[in-house]
Amino acid sequence: MTTLERLLSATLNHLLSRQPALRHKLAAHGGKRAFIDTGAVRLQLAIAADGLLQPAGDSAASVTIRINPADLPQVLANMDRAFSYVNISGDADFARTISEVVKGLRWEAEEDLAPLVGDIAAVRIVQAAREAAAVATIGGRKLAENLAEYLLEENPTLLYRRAGDDFTHAVATLRDDVERLSKRIALIDKTTGGAA
Repeated sequence: MTTLERLLSATLNHLLSRQPALRHKLAAHGGKRAFIDTGAVRLQLAIAADGLLQPAGDSAASVTIRINPADLPQVLANMDRAFSYVNISGDADFARTISEVVKGLRWEAEEDLAPLVGDIAAVRIVQAAREAAAVATIGGRKLAENLAEYLLEENPTLLYRRAGDDFTHAVATLRDDVERLSKRIALIDKTTGGAA
């Protein structure tokens, strides 16, 4: 088992230990193995009889989940739609269960911090972290909007899609007009016998 597989299985087992309903769903597939391939990272995990994860060894996978590396950001950004970005082969029921478990996994950071800093401090730390993340998200969005406005309005390096579409349409119209004019000139030239 690789270090990444050990770390991932320990983290998932920690979350599963606090969510018995999800662990029970996995326990129904005890002994089955999942192979997750993201191109750069390959994970082989097996389901133990108690619903927790364990090393899969070298035996055949019950289900193989392939994730295109280019789709990885979308998968991580929206875990509810993660399985719409993957290619699955093997046991469909097991794959559906994995999808349900992934969607249902939640980390309650307060529970993990409480033994270290106390209940009240844990709640306040997590609340402050969530607020900081929200502020960073809003700040990032504002920065992107301001940069786009600068590049579109102040220093027109970029072009609005509508302006590009209008330009493309105008070029196509001009091309068609030139072709019609060229044909008319050729027709006039033909009827006059080329005499000017």
